[in-house]
Amino acid sequence: MRKKLFILLAVLAIAVMALAACGQKSTPAPAPAATQAPAATEAPAATQAPAATEAPAATEAPAATEAPTEASGEVDCASPDVFCVGLVTDVGQIDDKSFNQSAWEGVKMAKEKGVADKIDYIETTDAKDYATNIQLFADNGYDVIVTVGFALGQATDEMAQQYPNIKFIGVDQAQAKPVDNVAGLIFHEDQAGFLAGALAAMLTKTNTIGAVLGTNLVPPVVAYKEGYEGGARYINPDIKTISTYHPGGLDNAFTDPEWGATTAKQAMDQGADVIFGAGGKTGNGALIEVASAAKSGKEVYCIGVDTDQWLTVPEAHPCLVSSAMKLITPGVFDLIQKAKEGNFPSGNYYGKTGLAPFHDFDSKISQEIKDKLKEIRQGLLDGTIDTGYKPGG
Repeated sequence: MRKKLFILLAVLAIAVMALAACGQKSTPAPAPAATQAPAATEAPAATQAPAATEAPAATEAPAATEAPTEASGEVDCASPDVFCVGLVTDVGQIDDKSFNQSAWEGVKMAKEKGVADKIDYIETTDAKDYATNIQLFADNGYDVIVTVGFALGQATDEMAQQYPNIKFIGVDQAQAKPVDNVAGLIFHEDQAGFLAGALAAMLTKTNTIGAVLGTNLVPPVVAYKEGYEGGARYINPDIKTISTYHPGGLDNAFTDPEWGATTAKQAMDQGADVIFGAGGKTGNGALIEVASAAKSGKEVYCIGVDTDQWLTVPEAHPCLVSSAMKLITPGVFDLIQKAKEGNFPSGNYYGKTGLAPFHDFDSKISQEIKDKLKEIRQGLLDGTIDTGYKPGG
């Protein structure tokens, strides 16, 4: 019995152990399998799907707002309600502190006074581009085109024939015969030069004065020179004048300040104590060279050209007593305004000339000299004084 009881107990023990072993295998299996599922919580990486919110990048489309440029101040020159003025320079460039710059100031005045809705300029770097540059404005619907300088005369005439509805203002372009849509803004440069020469003759201590000039291929330059010498002789028939034209052509005669400086120095070395610089940047080079001599202690003067160069060439202040002016700025503005108003003149339109203020030198200019200059100016205006200049002669 004991033996049977022992065997029964042994069998029961083995059964309990087997059942215990089976229980250990079945309980862990479900749990871990299920808990691994949270590893699927990596799916929130699928929250990258909101990267589809990058679609707002489509908000870059507003860049298309560049199209309504008119809303931001751009205007359409082809519109009949818009008045546009373009300017084409000679090779002297827009900031020549003289001729081109004076004309551009007249165009800017038209914009400032509300006459023009849009203005722009093109700087000519090569004379062969004159017509091309003018045409750029014409093809874009500009109402008025200002061309600056004698050298642009032919190109201006040609473009005026091609574009009869555009008004052309040719600065320093004398018209042989009137053309309906062309006005030649010209000046009596000989009269301005005459006043400058008279002033020089009354200031000189050496009885020798000089002039550094652009090319004689340009009639206004010749007029300045002849007037200057005539005014000096009007004061003193025995005065010595040293006048030198630039030896180059239209492409570089007005853009050579180094030559201007060298020529001015040569004139001073020959005794000239007043120098007239008339030739764009070339003339400016002369003025600055005389100013350098004045700063070093020499008693020398210089006279500018075209505009009041006290305002445009501050480097010349030590010697710049005045400037022989042709009032290009108001002349250009007047013609633009006339074009806008519908009473644009054809043919030649004369602008005014005169001497610029003496500025810092005013106290050094005697009342006697001032009175004499006033008398001469009146004589030039009423015709009782002749400058001696004969155009084409």
